Amino acid sequence: MKIINESSFPVNTLGTPTSTCTVRVPGVCGELVQGLSKNHPFLVACPIDFFSRVTVEIYEQSGFIISREGFYKSAEAVKKTSDYLERNDISARVIIQNPMPRGKGFGSSSADITGCIASTSIALGNPLTPLEISKIAVDIEPTDPVMFPGIALLDYKQGKVSEELGSAPPMEIIAFDFGGSVDTVLFNQVDRSSIWESIMPDTEKALQLVRTGIAQGDPKLIAQGATISALASQKISSKQYMEDVLQFSKSVGGLGICVGHSGTIIGVLLDGKAKIGKHVFRQARSYFPQTEEIYHFRVIDGGIRIV
Repeated sequence: MKIINESSFPVNTLGTPTSTCTVRVPGVCGELVQGLSKNHPFLVACPIDFFSRVTVEIYEQSGFIISREGFYKSAEAVKKTSDYLERNDISARVIIQNPMPRGKGFGSSSADITGCIASTSIALGNPLTPLEISKIAVDIEPTDPVMFPGIALLDYKQGKVSEELGSAPPMEIIAFDFGGSVDTVLFNQVDRSSIWESIMPDTEKALQLVRTGIAQGDPKLIAQGATISALASQKISSKQYMEDVLQFSKSVGGLGICVGHSGTIIGVLLDGKAKIGKHVFRQARSYFPQTEEIYHFRVIDGGIRIV
């Protein structure tokens, strides 16, 4: 199947699609934990209420996939899904609405790719499981486990290890973008295995705290684990303002921080039951005037939402 740029294709000649599906997939505010476990790279995503909306339209004529410029990987996800389902007798059009900035640690591309795989399989009448979706996704690029319900752990490079840890307790995040961006694909092509190995004791402690926190519905334990992993990640990708954000978190009653280990975003984790998010957001704007953007999110369960 050939991937075609929408700008060079007369879309109005397509006619009416035989089937269509629209889904919403959450982004992430970095990771609660990332590192090595039993020689496998893994991450525990931090899904948030920041969504990519993906529509896939299926057409009878075979041979092509139409997408906007800059969304080649999303079109590739549709192609790989149709190959997996042995449905190369169709064509498809991909429509994506995604407000997430790229290269920050929001998992923007993961949400797009996951949405394309899910909506293609549903439109073709054969919905795939989260595990099947993750296997296709990691074949395209390192992927956040946003296809799984709740909070999940995934071998983000090969998909060999996956685990659903449970539902997210009520938590809010004040997230800071101090500028810059990271190409996740290029970042993961660099061999940092020796550094990841050097921080394994911190990673294991962080993972245990996050596991226990999710199991017990305890935001404090989750934040403790996320903070340990965030601080250890300075050896992987240093963030200039991390200590400042951590001190701010302590001063406003935050529980700790989370980061995009291969991104730029830094988040202050708050107990959702305390309902202090709006107040802390206002404080953050005056405390860090140098930020490019400050966001206020809720931590939510991952998974695909059919629209």
